Amino acid sequence: MSRPTLLPGDRLSPLRHLRWLPLLLIPIGLLTALYQVPAEGVGVVLRFGRYASTQEPGLHYKLPFGIDEVAIVQTRRQLKLEFGFQTPDATNPDQYGRQPEREKSMVTGDLNAALVEWVVQYRIDDPKLYLFQVREPAQTLRDLSEAVMREVIGDRTVDEVITVGRQEIETVAADRLRTMSKTYELGFVIDQVQLKNVNPPRDVQASFNEVNKAEQDRESMINVANGEYNKIVPRARGEAAQRISEAEGYRLKRVNEALGDATAFQAVLAEYVKAPSITKTRLYLETMAQVLPALGDKWIVDERVTQLLPMLPGATPKEVTK
Repeated sequence: MSRPTLLPGDRLSPLRHLRWLPLLLIPIGLLTALYQVPAEGVGVVLRFGRYASTQEPGLHYKLPFGIDEVAIVQTRRQLKLEFGFQTPDATNPDQYGRQPEREKSMVTGDLNAALVEWVVQYRIDDPKLYLFQVREPAQTLRDLSEAVMREVIGDRTVDEVITVGRQEIETVAADRLRTMSKTYELGFVIDQVQLKNVNPPRDVQASFNEVNKAEQDRESMINVANGEYNKIVPRARGEAAQRISEAEGYRLKRVNEALGDATAFQAVLAEYVKAPSITKTRLYLETMAQVLPALGDKWIVDERVTQLLPMLPGATPKEVTK
């Protein structure tokens, strides 16, 4: 069988098709060069896999044909990690763990068990560190959060964990987690650590609730007693202060009266020394002027009187004192 004979023009026909190649590359390049960065994040440009720049939200241009790649990092969105429970339909795959029951089971400083559920709220602060410094930054932050919370819970009693120490635990855990996140260069900023449900184990929860109710009743009775104390004691103190003030005023009054009487007596005594008979008569008359008006309808006569004569016209005494 003989081979087909090729004409000279047929040998150049494949090269003629290459002239259409630039026309095809232009739209492909335009499609791969333009990209959009959403408002809640930034675009990290990678050139041949190495960090090149960080772009703010908006429309940008990059080198086409896979030379530049863009990773969108949501830096303006608050993320969270859940421990001990799971929120249904969560969009963040790192938001909840695979073993929530194990996460929330903890031992307190007084060797009691507690079920602790908490949330860590954080944001991506440094996209470069987030993408290149640690292989799995979200999982690393999750492990650090669990380690920090177990350490903080292990330093406190079960009563502090369940009742009065919640705010302090949140503050201490957040501060320690911020320090460790910065040390490991995760590229995160920790906004808040919030305790959710903190309960004793289910086997002893009924007994613990009874003890907690008794403590609440005790606190309620103490508050009622303090209220009565604050109501009665200030009133008693006010009455005592009022009586003391009245006694002080009475004391000053009596002292001043005594001083006045002593001064008057000294003055009378000086006059008596000068003229005894005149002073006696004056004292007698002054005394009678004070005593007689107080007698009313009584008449005082000498016992030697045999016949009572009215001293005033038309007056009839009711009682005669001899």
